[in-house]
Amino acid sequence: MTGAATSALSQDEAFARIRLLRSPNIGPVIYAMLLQRFGGAVQALEALPDLGRRGGRQYRATAAEAVEREVEAVRKAGAKYLFHDQPDYPALLGQLDSAPPILLWRGDLALAARPCVAMVGARNASAAAVKLARDFASGLAEAGFTVVSGLARGIDGAAHEGAFPHTVGVIASGIDIAYPPQHAELQERIASEGLLLAEQPPGTEPRGSHFPSRNRIIAGLAGGTLVVEAAVKSGSLITARLAGEAGREVMAIPGSPLEPRSHGCNHLITLATVARLIAKQPSASPSMHSMCSPADPSSRSPLHQ
Repeated sequence: MTGAATSALSQDEAFARIRLLRSPNIGPVIYAMLLQRFGGAVQALEALPDLGRRGGRQYRATAAEAVEREVEAVRKAGAKYLFHDQPDYPALLGQLDSAPPILLWRGDLALAARPCVAMVGARNASAAAVKLARDFASGLAEAGFTVVSGLARGIDGAAHEGAFPHTVGVIASGIDIAYPPQHAELQERIASEGLLLAEQPPGTEPRGSHFPSRNRIIAGLAGGTLVVEAAVKSGSLITARLAGEAGREVMAIPGSPLEPRSHGCNHLITLATVARLIAKQPSASPSMHSMCSPADPSSRSPLHQ
């Protein structure tokens, strides 16, 4: 999502943007199209009923009272809104077509402006993988990187702890909801000394559909994603796929072929090896290259810019 940098929004426009995004059937892509077409959220809200009648779809603005309650809840949580066209919005995240138009945040936004590496992995991680995650995160933080993860049990928690306070936690719930409950203290520490980000409105308990959305933010914030330990069918590999589709680096730590929790990492390494072998073959067709290379090989990784 792109847009002209806006340092300060009028209160009416900011309120209208929140109201527009919270309206039924309005997601990031439609939200961006409406802003572009009508020049602002105030005008887009006025046009919603007519658009619904002409398009045969129900578009109705969410109640202003509901947004007023949300704004008050954000204030009580000590959080702030960040809109997609404000200067402090993370630049790499803003490159995604599906970038969240509005984020809620607590902490130090400058952490998201530094070079970021995402670290993800299994919730039921092995003790060795947890130690590796903590050590890698600590080394990355010492080297000047911000470590981004999702505050889940296992690898996520170890990554946050190893990098602390140079870490960004992205949660699938509202900014005022601690999830998982075991990480309530860690989440509060990150909000106080690191950076805590949420896309969902305050008071929202996490649902299954929220986690892939959270994963796209984790991948989008970072120049590269490191998978420490993960099964083949896991949210960590969804994050890795999203990172690859965005043209970012995808890295994985290999593990024993006898350990199911390492199969996802080994799978990623195998895919990368096959892609390199195909790329070296002079007879490889363009379609084979496109199937195995998620990013344009001529483009430079954001990690190296």
